[in-house]
Amino acid sequence: MRAAGKGTLSFGMALLMMACQRPAPPAPDVVARIGETEVRYSELEAYIEATVGDTGGTLGGDVLSGLFDQFLEERLLARLAVDRGVAAAAEGAAGRRRAIDALLQDGLRREPAPAEIAGFYQAHRQEFARPERVRVRQILTEDRASAEKALREIAAGQPFEAVARRLSKDPSAASGGYQGELSRAELPPAFADTIFRLGPGEVSGLVQADYGFHIFQVTEREPAEVMPLEAARDEIVARLRRERADRLLGSLVQEARRQYNVKVYERNLPFGYEGPYGESQTKKAG
Repeated sequence: MRAAGKGTLSFGMALLMMACQRPAPPAPDVVARIGETEVRYSELEAYIEATVGDTGGTLGGDVLSGLFDQFLEERLLARLAVDRGVAAAAEGAAGRRRAIDALLQDGLRREPAPAEIAGFYQAHRQEFARPERVRVRQILTEDRASAEKALREIAAGQPFEAVARRLSKDPSAASGGYQGELSRAELPPAFADTIFRLGPGEVSGLVQADYGFHIFQVTEREPAEVMPLEAARDEIVARLRRERADRLLGSLVQEARRQYNVKVYERNLPFGYEGPYGESQTKKAG
């Protein structure tokens, strides 16, 4: 009998010790834990409202799940920035974004090399093709009589831009009716054929529209061409930096996920979570 009593006591003590070692369940408003830091649903709500102008009530579960991932990754990257010493602190949404910017800038200090720029240009040469373009002016009048008067003055030798300043009702009248450099695709289909039949200096006849009468003048034509490397350099550098930033961001997120343990409490979320930090995905990764 004594032996049985001791065994029962020992078993009870073991259960008590196991209960003490088991982590306490999170509070109902805790939706995640990053390391030892609890993340509450009110913080996620504030993030969603600041990001999309909605607290989440009208958003689908897949959208909310994606926003939750962004929210967690912003926290992870900001913490990594502080631990690396590239940011002193990451308090509040603005502080976290500054920390992440500092983290990215730290990894993007090197400018693309000339060979890298040239290689990108050769690989994407057709993306820098430019269609035929025209520089064009226009006069817009509300009635036919005014448009015919404008045509008579131009035919009598008045400069197109001077007539546009006096008679055109278009906002461009102050600049002599100048519309800029345009390709056929950038023009309304009803005007494109008329304009592209004009040579430099030529003036169209009246072109009627629902809101008035147009007169066009082409001042210059530019042939179709592939933009030369020097002209495309700034755009190429910007694209290379964006691509490098995207790759760097992905690798930093993976590094932060390995360094800081993230646990999502899906039962405390008011939507079905299917992101990479969920229990099912964590088990697959393991």
